Amino acid sequence: MAKTILIKSVVSEKAELLSENQTQYTFVVNGSANKIEVRNAIESRYGVTVDSVNTMNMPGKSKNRSTKSGVIRGRVAGFKKAIVTLIEGDTLDLYNEI
Repeated sequence: MAKTILIKSVVSEKAELLSENQTQYTFVVNGSANKIEVRNAIESRYGVTVDSVNTMNMPGKSKNRSTKSGVIRGRVAGFKKAIVTLIEGDTLDLYNEI
């Protein structure tokens, strides 16, 4: 069974600025995926040419929530993020998929 490389695209202010100014797009990817697999997945899914891929492991964070019965402490899972730079002239339309 093949693993799913691309999980979802990141929609945030920083990701939007990168995509508008520098043709860089941010994705949440599988934790065991490497840069070559991310490059191949982007090129085959969107039909664009990838210039470079930067990956980073984002750590999990602890969260607190106050409720009627007291404070509930929990943890949000960590994830792997990839910033993909495309060659000049290529763009992705991520909002068309939604």
